[in-house]
Amino acid sequence: MREEELEVALKVVIVGNGGVGKSSMIQRYCKGTFTKDYKKTIGVDFLERQIEIDGEEVRLMLWDTAGQEEFDAITKAYYRGAQACVLAFSTTDRDSFEAAHSWKLKVENECGEIPTVIVQNKIDLIDQTVVNPEEAELLARALGCRLLRTSVKEDINVAAVFRHLAARCLADLRDPRDDYFPTPNGHQPVTISAFSPSHSAKSQHNGTIVLRPNKHKKKKNVIKNACRIL
Repeated sequence: MREEELEVALKVVIVGNGGVGKSSMIQRYCKGTFTKDYKKTIGVDFLERQIEIDGEEVRLMLWDTAGQEEFDAITKAYYRGAQACVLAFSTTDRDSFEAAHSWKLKVENECGEIPTVIVQNKIDLIDQTVVNPEEAELLARALGCRLLRTSVKEDINVAAVFRHLAARCLADLRDPRDDYFPTPNGHQPVTISAFSPSHSAKSQHNGTIVLRPNKHKKKKNVIKNACRIL
């Protein structure tokens, strides 16, 4: 199976306090829509989008998780198998900024260390900010993550968040220290899973990464089936 015939499916979890714009972010990115009406996410929500990074097809499976503590028992189960994380806080919500450390720890407890972006959302409300730029940069350095500032409302930097994560994950997959084995006949999908650790030399590749020939007609359904078992 040639490398250019493979598609990569990545599970990305979006975490952070309620009201910071997580649901709006994936709606904007996947559907190009935005609404001012805030509706609390109950448990989790899911959207997906296919993009191209350096000539490689990447299907992003985006899991929006509830930010309220009462849903922790539900949402933690959906962190498992994630290959990347968006950790969001709001420019206008000090509590969401101060909770960033605990959100990163929650994800690491389920997934280990995975590529993560810190997102400071609602920069269109900069006149109402309660987090200064230096504080946000210090947070990103302390957590070892890249900081991106976004406005979901104005569609500023939203795509950059997910493209950065996809590029990071692709770089990890292309690492020559990892071992990915196509099937002998080159026709069947290759599934690399954290539940079969012998497929990868790196433990950070959690969950399921589905690699398959682009010519398969049913590839979208196969990916969704893989997603449901995470």
